[in-house]
Amino acid sequence: MTAVLRTATAADDPALAALWQRCFDAPHIAALHALDPDRHRHTFVAQNGPGGGIDAVVVYVPRLIRDAHGTPQRVGGIGSVATRPEARGQGLVRRLLVEAERTMRAEQCAWSLLFTGTPGVYRGAGWQEFGSTYTEGTLATRAAPGAFRVRAATAQDGAEVVALHHAYNANRALSSLRAPEDWAVRVPAWYGPVARSLVAEDPASGALVGWIVAQHAGEYVEVREFAGAPECLGELFAAVGEQGREAGLSRARVRIPDGPGVRAALPALLADPRSVEEHVGMARPLHATAESVRATVTAPGAVHWYGDCF
Repeated sequence: MTAVLRTATAADDPALAALWQRCFDAPHIAALHALDPDRHRHTFVAQNGPGGGIDAVVVYVPRLIRDAHGTPQRVGGIGSVATRPEARGQGLVRRLLVEAERTMRAEQCAWSLLFTGTPGVYRGAGWQEFGSTYTEGTLATRAAPGAFRVRAATAQDGAEVVALHHAYNANRALSSLRAPEDWAVRVPAWYGPVARSLVAEDPASGALVGWIVAQHAGEYVEVREFAGAPECLGELFAAVGEQGREAGLSRARVRIPDGPGVRAALPALLADPRSVEEHVGMARPLHATAESVRATVTAPGAVHWYGDCF
């Protein structure tokens, strides 16, 4: 039976939630989907003939993302892509991507961004991979106490954490401008409760000077975001390492942009750091030139934080 391609309606919400539940171990996808007030016309589905069920879905998530000059641009994030197992191999996602591209162009998206472990699905539709690096190694031995007080974050730290994040990323290519609803829903969805992150306090004023998020990923403790003064990063790294050892882990990954401050602090976390390159990001120019998009995704210090995932 020929699939019917269309945009979603509110009546599709239960079917979409069921499809995402079947395809992903990510119960928060429906909550993230609800953040976009225009989500139904940004959600493209392949229906199994008139009156049939939903076989596949592609969601376009509009985001403001800084370009290579730090200027926010409207970018079409592609996420929550799923196909019912019995309907795979029919090219449904590729056809839905064409529909998403038309809408992103009509809504003046400069370019489109996605992250995937299956690039072949998107390469043929015009998206191209770009590389990124992370650092990994064996956890270092316990570090001596330093000048900053490191503790678990609390809900009361929220405003200071938001300010640290904004200042740290003010001109950072590929970083998203987070709205209040992102802090309320998106960031907790990907990072969990605020108490799982750590903050560093200035010893004199008690003001927050650093914030770090680390999560367990298999045999690794993985640093997924940092914001703040580089001077406190070593002590935050040391606290992350302590948490990892307490959980029985012996290795760590660091997914924050490289730089002198990061390199100076790494020995507090990693005994033998090594850089690893991966290609999970993909971009597609829309109204922007290919050169400007490439400049953004390859700019020094460029990062799209895990907490901004679509």
